[in-house]
Amino acid sequence: MLARLASKRLLEIRQAFRQSPQTIRSLSTALNYHIDTPENNPNVPWEFNEANKPKVNEILSHYPSNYKQSAVIPLLDLAQQQHGGWLPVSAMDAVAKVVEVAPIRVYEVATFYSMFNRAKVGKYHLLVCGTTPCMIRGSREIEDALLKHLGVKRNEVTKDGLFSVGEMECMGCCVNAPMITVADYSTGSKGYTYNYYEDVTPKRVVEIVEALKRGEKPPHGTQNPERINCGPAGGNTTLLGEPKPPPCRDLDAC
Repeated sequence: MLARLASKRLLEIRQAFRQSPQTIRSLSTALNYHIDTPENNPNVPWEFNEANKPKVNEILSHYPSNYKQSAVIPLLDLAQQQHGGWLPVSAMDAVAKVVEVAPIRVYEVATFYSMFNRAKVGKYHLLVCGTTPCMIRGSREIEDALLKHLGVKRNEVTKDGLFSVGEMECMGCCVNAPMITVADYSTGSKGYTYNYYEDVTPKRVVEIVEALKRGEKPPHGTQNPERINCGPAGGNTTLLGEPKPPPCRDLDAC
């Protein structure tokens, strides 16, 4: 009896999601299961295009023929680039066919890594680092500035299809927190880039968005004019010259 009630409730929830495309678009990247939509279901035809088929063969050539499944991640990345920055379930099925594994093996990978988007994103997918150092340095204000300026919620796409905003955990440059990355799918797999912008402010991220709208490519890296790469703002205050060598390098002879 309880099992039937639970099954009925789950069916009701799924039906509610299907009847609300906005909810699906907002949340599906965070779900660990798939919900069919008109533009994302197993019956939508998908295959690697002629330009990417040689790349598929080149990727497969890196692995022994009996370990094709090792190519899942680079093939998913190529499929995502071809499809404008996101992976429909039919693209995952195509990758499974190429590497000769059950589709569930590909779904497991695509749902694990945050780099794979399972719902539509903008040509410029803006990802805000949400890990502790960036959060302490104002990443929530960075995200709020982006969402307000673009008029969207997290994981929504702007009406012109240009921008979407998401979150990514630690991007690995905590010393230059807060930071964002811009996944640029505007030219597909031919000119795909993934650039980091560090030391950003709410004002600066809006400027970056406006520059991208104009077709410009803002210089990536630190946005703090007083900092060189990951060096201290204002320049070094210690280690200003060559360090003095130890008096004796042969420790056994000391």
